[in-house]
Amino acid sequence: MQIKNVTVYGSGVLGAQIAYQAAYHNFSVIIYDLNEELLEKARKKFSGIGGRFIEDLNAPKDAVKAAYGRISYSTDVEEAVKDADLAIEAIPENVEIKKEFYTKLGKLAPEKTIFATNSSTLLPSQFANETGRPERFLALHFANEIWKQNTAEVMGHPGTDPQIFETVAQFAKDIGMVVIPVKKEQPGYVLNSLLVPLLNAGLFLYANEVADFQTVDKTWMVATGAPKGPFAIFDIVGLNTAYNITKANPDPKAQKAAVMLKERFIDKGKLGVATGEGFYNYPNPEYEKEDFLK
Repeated sequence: MQIKNVTVYGSGVLGAQIAYQAAYHNFSVIIYDLNEELLEKARKKFSGIGGRFIEDLNAPKDAVKAAYGRISYSTDVEEAVKDADLAIEAIPENVEIKKEFYTKLGKLAPEKTIFATNSSTLLPSQFANETGRPERFLALHFANEIWKQNTAEVMGHPGTDPQIFETVAQFAKDIGMVVIPVKKEQPGYVLNSLLVPLLNAGLFLYANEVADFQTVDKTWMVATGAPKGPFAIFDIVGLNTAYNITKANPDPKAQKAAVMLKERFIDKGKLGVATGEGFYNYPNPEYEKEDFLK
């Protein structure tokens, strides 16, 4: 099977990035969200993403503009999926919400449609049965700023058809990704299994007043040569996401950190790069300045 038509459900940070990435690489894309207001925000996100393609990748302006023309918009679940070869779900990280969504989508989508979840924290087997086509369902997980951090983790569940796995892996290659095949279900895939312990360690150091966040980032960057530290990564991921994941962790250290995130950042609208302020101010965050590592 060859994938040509892609529907992305959810126009949040990653949903918008996935949709634009596919459109840039010549796929026909429909992006769905609940209302026109959210889709209007998505249009603005696409403009920003296109600018980043030019800035970060030296992408030709005509190619960036052409990608906009390959994206359609919909607030109708059925209309959005009627021609889809691949439907990628990027909706909130909640098992019951996803189960309800897939139960509906499974009844509306053509038989040919492959379903893929971009879930960062949930396993596809947790809601595979609700899709009505578990053999055509798997996870396809992207890192934020996918035009630069171009990994695509492909992870099936025990009932995924191996041919579907290969088809989705090929699609990921076709949109410029480095494919990371995950051979069995693993919470956090490969990337977050490595990254989350680092982020938690940095967060706990700061929440327990062992070191300020600049010192934590500086330590990691100087000692390992990494381009960013944990708190710069938090800002990119988004502090709402960081808060939700931290709050769900029953560890008392995590609960203390979650309260800190809410009171110092979430409640003040400091959500990271997307709002212009998180741990750092954007654009031109402190960690990118020449004297930060001195």
